[in-house]
Amino acid sequence: MPHVTFRPSGTIVEVPAFSPLLDAAKKAGISVEIPCGGNGVCGKCLIKIESGVVDFQDNGSLPKSMLDEGYVLICKTNVMEDDVFVHAVTDLSKEKGKFSHLSEDMLHVDVSLLPTPKDFDPIAKQTILSVSKPVMGDGLSDYDRFKKAVLNKLGGTEIDIPVSMLKVLPEVLRGDNDDVTLTYCIHGNMIKIVCIKPASTIDVQFGIAVDIGTTTIAVQLVSMTKGDIVSSKTNYNAQIECGLDVISRINYARKPEKLEELRMKVLGSINRLIKELVNENKVDPKTIYNASLAGNTTMIHLLLGIPPEYIRLEPYTPAVYQVPVYKASEIGIDIAINAPIYIAPSVGSYLGGDITSGILCTSLATASEEVCLFIDIGTNGEIVLGNNEFLIGCACSAGPAFEGGSIENGMRASQGAIERVEVNKETGIATYYTIGNKGPLGICGSGMISLIASLLTTGWIDAAGKLKRNVSCKAIDQRERNAKYIIAPAQECPNGKDIFISEADIDNLIRAKAAIFSACAVMLESIEMNFSDLSKIYIAGGFGRYLDVEKSITIGLIPDLPADKYVFIGNSSMIGAYMTLHSKSHRRKELELSQKITYLDLSTEAGYMDQYTGALFLPHTDSRLFPSVKIG
Repeated sequence: MPHVTFRPSGTIVEVPAFSPLLDAAKKAGISVEIPCGGNGVCGKCLIKIESGVVDFQDNGSLPKSMLDEGYVLICKTNVMEDDVFVHAVTDLSKEKGKFSHLSEDMLHVDVSLLPTPKDFDPIAKQTILSVSKPVMGDGLSDYDRFKKAVLNKLGGTEIDIPVSMLKVLPEVLRGDNDDVTLTYCIHGNMIKIVCIKPASTIDVQFGIAVDIGTTTIAVQLVSMTKGDIVSSKTNYNAQIECGLDVISRINYARKPEKLEELRMKVLGSINRLIKELVNENKVDPKTIYNASLAGNTTMIHLLLGIPPEYIRLEPYTPAVYQVPVYKASEIGIDIAINAPIYIAPSVGSYLGGDITSGILCTSLATASEEVCLFIDIGTNGEIVLGNNEFLIGCACSAGPAFEGGSIENGMRASQGAIERVEVNKETGIATYYTIGNKGPLGICGSGMISLIASLLTTGWIDAAGKLKRNVSCKAIDQRERNAKYIIAPAQECPNGKDIFISEADIDNLIRAKAAIFSACAVMLESIEMNFSDLSKIYIAGGFGRYLDVEKSITIGLIPDLPADKYVFIGNSSMIGAYMTLHSKSHRRKELELSQKITYLDLSTEAGYMDQYTGALFLPHTDSRLFPSVKIG
């Protein structure tokens, strides 16, 4: 029988030939996380085969470049007749080699879509510039000589130099033999000066990629030398205090002082994350010369202090779709003051740059003929359907339930969040699992989906989301009209309080999943297609990589299709922001995609409300749509 050696532990086990590699891991006492139930779609059981032949039943979830490196998913791999050496990948972001510069989300994206060194073309670039020395009586000022040198080297017909740079120009030109380190960006024939320093001062340049979500904001600090992601931070968008969704914030922003309050809150959230990143990594924020931002249409309006009122009023026309490139100081972002800020273009009032950014890392951005569906699950459910010939997009209001908002004990997917729940069919008591194996602090979106699916299949809630009341269960609190299900009792929680989900919470989640499923159904109906016609379904969103396919199908969030049709890409908006931070070709592609998408307004679609009403049950009023779901 073949021997399997697990590294770095060095544990060796003997197993029958042609048996699952997962069995070998269990025999060796190796803990393997498979939240997708072994369907090979979540990517959390990634391992590397160092030697030996195995049978990996590839479902397309890993790019060829990773397969060539020996990476496989343990849940889809069988041992053959050879001895095998396996390296357990416990932290993808720390793996050395070809993929070390990528974030965890990016490891689930086809690497061929990501920028390569040859694509490197940021907005702000750096070069050494030689400027002629001043000559008595030649009539040329320092600015004249500098401008001439810039145009001679870079082309163009004009330069734009901020007063802050003009102030330091005389001193800089008179050091290092009139050579300077020039940081600049080009727009048409205009060369904009970002920074001027002595030639001996060559900064290690950095950039930031920012995803501005309705509920959460994420920032990546990126080295602009190799494309390495130095560090990332995520936190809530402080605007939540003024409204949980975009409509409530649009209403809040009607008065100028309220609009300014919202602007300062989102800026404060972004700048706090930047400050944390630069402090932890000992980076001077003045060396951050590039920034790429992605967000929905309303979030970008609020960031720029633009009244968003007309986004929600017929004919639903925003102030801007394609935002010009502004300086960091004009927007209020705490990096180099003249750093250019690129903002992803929007498509419609409720289909923003976070989606054009997101589909950059899918086959929808390629020449593929396969018809695919892209679903970004967040406070707004945004959906794109198409292939190389057409793209249709729409948006629906899902509310913040999937990101932990509007749920009494809800929280975003972070340390201590309950991410998976199994309910005992006989007792109704929950067994829960938290992110990081920490004490339970609350429940995140994936945890709620897992819980509701388990309650449904074990018979402890009905199709309407009502808890079972005619049988005594210690986990169900029926003292109030709105019954509660206790997931983690107070004695198990760090804060000493029960973590529960109420029937009102369940109803919020049902409405959210109904909005997304019905929007997908209407889009397919509009082109006379069915879910079975799709080649792939991309699931994006802050908690997308934590979703369990089977559980998501059980509650009716996603269609009842084979697991291998699903590709989970996590925060695709952030991945797209990273791509456009580095590459002019990706910025160009993003603009092309935004102009190619036909926006479908669900409010004008006659069948949308019928679809939505039908989806307000678990999993759906039409059981034929979910043949695999068995209710307890």
